[in-house]
Formats: sequence, structure tokens, C-alpha cells
Amino acid sequence: MFYRPEAGHGLPHNPLNAIAAPRPIGWISTRGTQGDNLSPYSFFNLTAYVPPQVMFSSTGAKPDRPGTKDSVAQIAESRVFCVNIADGSMAQALNASSAALPAGTSEFEACGIAAAECDTIDCPRVAGAAAALECRMTRIIRLAGDANIMVLGVVTGIHLRDDCVQNGRFRPPAGWLSRLGYKDFTITTDTFEMERPR
Repeated sequence: MFYRPEAGHGLPHNPLNAIAAPRPIGWISTRGTQGDNLSPYSFFNLTAYVPPQVMFSSTGAKPDRPGTKDSVAQIAESRVFCVNIADGSMAQALNASSAALPAGTSEFEACGIAAAECDTIDCPRVAGAAAALECRMTRIIRLAGDANIMVLGVVTGIHLRDDCVQNGRFRPPAGWLSRLGYKDFTITTDTFEMERPR
């Protein structure tokens, strides 16, 4: 099968949603003039080691946030954000926080998710997250298409939940939660090692 995206695929569901999988999920927390916000983004990844840097992309907009969503609007105000990493035990909470709540409604409160303060930035984080990356925004980039926006940031502080550090390695006991596409998610617990060729 071959198709040009602009011509359509003719399938009942868009295959592009599931081609790049599994995708890590950046559970982005922000603080703005309207309050605290928390939302998951599966267009997310690390982009560099030194200094550590991350990116996430927001697609679509909300009626009460013209041209974007709460996360990007609040990062444009504060210039900081936190990337929380959910393990398998937090799947339901993460999904609940994806609801399109009115701007100014805290997903922490609405979904019963415990918050803690970040150390290097003025922003909340998910208290029980497997890891949390405190970030200062470096760039907001408008991508092709309506309301497609990429946020880049440098990591200024890293929280690791104590039970996720095993034998000197970060490994969430309940597995890594990832997006597969469509309504499909996965919890990765089966891993193996390979040595990189010299």
C-alpha cells in the first residue's frame, strides 16, 4: 500500500498514528496566570545529553486558547515547564488528565493527582511520577499546519523516584508507559541488552 498524506489513506483509522511506536509520553505540567495545568503529549523525546534537552509538540487548539492548548500558552508566559514520566501504575491518571478541561482548571485537582513543587523552577510536578525533568523553555517553534507547535527546553533539575533506581540504573518497577497509536498504549517490562559495535 502507498498513499500520499494529502490524498488520504482510505483506511478507517490513520496509520500514521501507529507507525512511530512505542512513543514515550511527556506528561507536561505548567503554571500560568490562570493556574496549574497537566497534560500528556506523545510527541515527546530527549534531544541532547549535554546540556540535557527535551522537546514536545502540541497539535490542535482549544476554543479558550486560540491557536494552541493550555500547556503551550502557559509556557509562553512562564518560560518553564516540567516533563513528568509516568510508569505503568499511573496509566489511568495520565489518561484522565488528557480531558479538554476549561483553561484555568487544574488537572491535578480535577483528577486527584498529587502535586509537588519543582526545585529549580516555579512549576508543579507530579509527586508520584517515576521521573520529573524540570525545564526552562529555549524555543517555541510553529510547525507546518494549523496549531502544530514544538516546544524545546533545557533540563535544569531531575527527580527520580527512589524505587525506580535499581542497581544504579533507572528502571520503573511497574514498567515504562508508552503510546502505540490509536487508543493503544503499552507498558514495557521485557527488556534486553545489546553491545554497540566498536
